[in-house]
Amino acid sequence: MGGLYMKQLQDIPVSVLDLAPITEEGTAADALWNALDLAQHAERWGFRRYWLAEHHNMPGIASSATSIAIGHVAAGTKSIRVGSGGIMLPNHAPLMIAEQFGTLESLFPGRIDLGLGRAPGSDQPASRAIRRGMGSDGSDFPEQLAELRAYFNPGAADSRPPGVRAVPGEGLNIPIWLLGSSGFSARLAGQLGLPFAFASHFAPDYLLPALHLYRTSFRPSGVLDKPYAMVGLSAVAADTASEARRLATSSQQQALSLIRGRPSKLKPPVDSMDELWSPQEQSLVLGRQQYAIIGDKAAIQERMQQILEETQADEWIVTSQIYDHAARLRSYEILAEALCTKWPE
Repeated sequence: MGGLYMKQLQDIPVSVLDLAPITEEGTAADALWNALDLAQHAERWGFRRYWLAEHHNMPGIASSATSIAIGHVAAGTKSIRVGSGGIMLPNHAPLMIAEQFGTLESLFPGRIDLGLGRAPGSDQPASRAIRRGMGSDGSDFPEQLAELRAYFNPGAADSRPPGVRAVPGEGLNIPIWLLGSSGFSARLAGQLGLPFAFASHFAPDYLLPALHLYRTSFRPSGVLDKPYAMVGLSAVAADTASEARRLATSSQQQALSLIRGRPSKLKPPVDSMDELWSPQEQSLVLGRQQYAIIGDKAAIQERMQQILEETQADEWIVTSQIYDHAARLRSYEILAEALCTKWPE
């Protein structure tokens, strides 16, 4: 990164990505109320955004009806921005997303973000069920995106069906982000001059190439005059490094279940993963977690500074898959102490 101004941790806003985890002994209702509680704490601790993710056919994730979950969180908070991380646009008619987010922005003005992805957010059977009759496999994502943006912009009528308007939605300024775990959305975000968020907790090997592609493809727009890149990270913080490592075994078990093709609810932590995975599975799970930050406050700060120097990120968005809600709150509290400039308020 030679020649660039080297940012410091205190310069970088921090946000929350919530997968609304359903625990082995919990329910979707528990997960959604825990999401609101975490958002209220995050607001007090100085986090900038609180995003929820669209996933389907996942027994451990409660945020499938993402727009409704966003409304639930926004209604119970006052100032933190709330949005999608993200809406999987090929699953939906662009008009419906424009109306849903137009409604959210009308209810909670100046607080709604619309993050968009082109992956299904599900397995193949669920994807087929969701997209039945829609005929979209994600290859027409740029056209869908243009149509969606046109519903918000009355001056871009050529990109939407004649005579069709989004009400609510038309004329509202709702920030649109492109999300990705490969180069496709990175390049598109750059070409359109939109902010870009990369899911390094899904595809760590592509993080640096995608950021390079986004920045080299960037063209100034009416939205941004220079690139703005958010980096998604998985983090587990605790008062001791050993406790953080133990708590992190819940997310490792969840990743292991996905590798085996048997997604599950979030399981309690264990003292050791050695009897749960094979050496090959261990390598796969840990390979996906090369940008996971696990440790106490000092370790979090040290590793985040290293990643900042590698990525020159403009913002972090952090997900913490922790079984116990109180421990999850404490993890984000430690992150706030380590990273957020508004701590304490």
